Amino acid sequence: MISSLPPDAPDFTRRYTNLADPRLGAIALLASDEFFAPKERMLSPEAPIFIPGKYDTHGKWMDGWETRRKRTTGHDWCIIKLARPGTIEGVDFDTSHFTGNFPPAASLEACYQADTDPDDTTEWIEIIPSTTLAGNSHHYLSASSIRAFTHVRVNLYPDGGLARLRVYGQPRADWHDAPKGTLVNLSAIENGAYIVAANNQHFGLASTLLMPGRGQNMGDGWETRRRREPGHDWCIISLATPGTIHKIEVDTIHFKGNYPDRCTLQGAHVTAGTDTSLITQSMFWPTLLPKSKLQMDHLHTFEETLIDLGKITHVRFNIIPDGGVSRLRLWGTLD
Repeated sequence: MISSLPPDAPDFTRRYTNLADPRLGAIALLASDEFFAPKERMLSPEAPIFIPGKYDTHGKWMDGWETRRKRTTGHDWCIIKLARPGTIEGVDFDTSHFTGNFPPAASLEACYQADTDPDDTTEWIEIIPSTTLAGNSHHYLSASSIRAFTHVRVNLYPDGGLARLRVYGQPRADWHDAPKGTLVNLSAIENGAYIVAANNQHFGLASTLLMPGRGQNMGDGWETRRRREPGHDWCIISLATPGTIHKIEVDTIHFKGNYPDRCTLQGAHVTAGTDTSLITQSMFWPTLLPKSKLQMDHLHTFEETLIDLGKITHVRFNIIPDGGVSRLRLWGTLD
């Protein structure tokens, strides 16, 4: 089951991409120590678990990255190559299930190195200063970087275990060399698309719609609660870059007794306003895909029925009346 967000998680966790997600290509490159638990576990997209009585050759099995008890000066650290270069908007230092072995404090640094991995000469920039941590807790910390970064280094003071590290940010794709006329997935999260708003995300996050590949299971998709009143559910997506949509894919894989009966899409070229104002505006956007029947556990492709709206920046995806969709792909050409 893919990890879901706690109800009190801040907005940046729902709006922005986890740039440290291995499903997008993030890699834990190097750590000062990983005696008790390997660094790769810290990046797992699944929620951390605790298994009482489970031990391995190094001691108690823990779902995260855990270093040995430091008996010298200094502190432990781990370098992660982000899935895509991007700005950093916030992080989560998650110490779930680490109680007597969590770090008293942690910080995050970042750098930009497009062609090589960091070395001793790398210039690191502090993104999150040293922050006091508690055991078995999420620590959501806002950041606001103007420049893009390719790598981060998380520092534990002085040692201990971190169940998960999430680095939420906005991918910065380079569109200058994109071939003209070639279809590009403008709703891909790795290209910079993101969810502006969604009316309901009870069983699954709307941002999952934008992930690569097909869903692994019913938990790997956007699913709303059962609607008991008139109306329908919706989400608004900011495209990775402005473009003209030529093909749409709506994938309901794994959703069988709970797929939406129909769907529609609206689109617009937005030049002003805020994310909050878009919620109201989107109700009046012109139709991109007319109301279309959906099937369970099926990849739907729409081309001939699309209405040419020209270059657009945002879409509103309406599912009627409710239910679950695994992936949404909007294939278009750039100007």
